[in-house]
Amino acid sequence: MTLKAGYPFWLVKNGLPFTFPQLDYNVETEVAILGAGISGALMRYHLIEAGIDCVTVDARTIGLGSTSASTSLLQYEIDIPLTKLTEMIGLDNAERAYQLCGEAIEKLGSITKKAGIEYFEKKKSLYYAAYKKDVPGLKKEFEARKKAGFDVKWLEPETVKEQYGFDNYGAILSQLGAQTNAYMLAHSLLQHKHKEHKIFDRSPVTDIKHHKNGVTLTTETGHTIKAKKLVYAVGYEVLDFIDKPIVNLLSTYAVISEQYNKRRFWKDDVLIWNTADPYLYVRTTPDNRVLVGGRDENFSMTGKRDGLLKKKSRQLTDDINKMFPELGFKQEFSWTGTFGTTKDGLPYIGEYKPLPNSYFALGFGGNGITFSLIAAEMITGLILGKKDKDVELFSFDR
Repeated sequence: MTLKAGYPFWLVKNGLPFTFPQLDYNVETEVAILGAGISGALMRYHLIEAGIDCVTVDARTIGLGSTSASTSLLQYEIDIPLTKLTEMIGLDNAERAYQLCGEAIEKLGSITKKAGIEYFEKKKSLYYAAYKKDVPGLKKEFEARKKAGFDVKWLEPETVKEQYGFDNYGAILSQLGAQTNAYMLAHSLLQHKHKEHKIFDRSPVTDIKHHKNGVTLTTETGHTIKAKKLVYAVGYEVLDFIDKPIVNLLSTYAVISEQYNKRRFWKDDVLIWNTADPYLYVRTTPDNRVLVGGRDENFSMTGKRDGLLKKKSRQLTDDINKMFPELGFKQEFSWTGTFGTTKDGLPYIGEYKPLPNSYFALGFGGNGITFSLIAAEMITGLILGKKDKDVELFSFDR
């Protein structure tokens, strides 16, 4: 599956920071990780920190799948609002899902600090009503988040306009949020003890056999990885392995501005997104750029998706210039990618019974990075034999 097209900014900016070998010999390990994007990188980091031997393998050059196309917003909010999620799965479960995402942001900050990784910035998040009709629902959402323990504040339209500079119908300001560069974050995490715990890229796995006591992966060159456990961290390509409809694939678009000489953006450079469907989202970058994304389409065919890139880029540029006329936003790079949504906005994490001795770390939706951290922590615990009641929230049988 071709997961992206265009010129993802992080890939243009950072190039190929590290190189990894192809698998050209047979390997045995405790745990094999299939996929070395941000999900696989976080999974590997947690396993190593828990003292578990692992080997990571990817079909592509590291990071060139969905990770390089990520716009890298880190939010506790799930694509399904807390109020609606409560109606779907109950109050306790909905609040717990949101709280786990909030905890994941804090934990990711701790990991980057401990590992000396620079690609993490705490940011506030502003969720605004795109239309007047959205205000009652957004106010209910504010109350639900406040009740769930989040540090939030309701801002009237005049306050948002005065402080952030754009027209709106009211907004929720959340203190908890962050942003990253998922591409470089993944590469940086993969440098952690990379000599002791091998990583192989450009090594497509063409056959996987699940045995009573383990799993054997065979690459297109005939070399094997034998492991007691396998973690699938393959993202949207999981449809090649799962025979049940768990995700709806969509296409999304993003553009990033030319570099500004000086930072003259909105207050605190907060993450901004709205209640529209599909929603618009905006962030800044450390090198004085503005990134805007959205204009999603409910299909994933690469030809149709890629053919709309120019049109969608113009529309997103118009969106941000209408929102912030004084910015004079000029597009420099644009890209499109495939992503997926689930019935309840939640990821799929844990065991899938038809494939024994394996676990899945599938952080679908707009919260892919925080979901990936939750998955890494949860699956590491499961491999160590620990019980985790939260597994039921993200199970394939929910």
